[in-house]
Amino acid sequence: MPHTDADAHPPQDPDAVREFWDQRYSDRETLWSGEPNAALVSETRPLRPGRALDVGCGEGADALWLAAAGWTVTALDVSRVALERAARQAELAGITSVHWLQTGLVEAALPHGTFDLVSAQYPALLRTPGNDAERALLDAVAPGGVLLVVHHPTPIGEEAAAHGFDAALYVSPAQVAALLDENWLIEVDETRPRHVATGAGAHHTEDVVLRARRLG
Repeated sequence: MPHTDADAHPPQDPDAVREFWDQRYSDRETLWSGEPNAALVSETRPLRPGRALDVGCGEGADALWLAAAGWTVTALDVSRVALERAARQAELAGITSVHWLQTGLVEAALPHGTFDLVSAQYPALLRTPGNDAERALLDAVAPGGVLLVVHHPTPIGEEAAAHGFDAALYVSPAQVAALLDENWLIEVDETRPRHVATGAGAHHTEDVVLRARRLG
């Protein structure tokens, strides 16, 4: 599942979701800025590289930055178009340590406790009664590993109405944080300024950043 923004209204049926994002990527030569997300860079630069999961990798800028920094990356997205672009960029850069996977997070059924870093940057994760997406994020993190969830602040009032955006449908960092128990240490939970000049999400000016470490 790719990054989302307030101007996009993804459907909920899995086949329709894939078609939606393929069409959205196909409508532009590039959809995002092509640069790694600033929160990802600042929050992971101090970490020792290991195994990383990039949830909703889009055109691959985050995954390629992680790979260049020494991480072995699994990058998943529902969009075939986005993954083809990402793979081309990896080939041009001579990067071979990224495994591109076309799937949603829940559908991927990843092994538990596999990744030293799980990064979800502005993901379009649908909420369910069983908190399936939130639990998939948590379950993927290895003991001692880090979960990083970054999103835009939830639009409210006139802004939400103008974009037809229903925040209740999508997972937020706060909903992920609500599931963290004594086996987790929240290291960062804040809203900070965001400065992006290009790409579909450039109009957003703040990030909500959640970074938590799994203790056991």
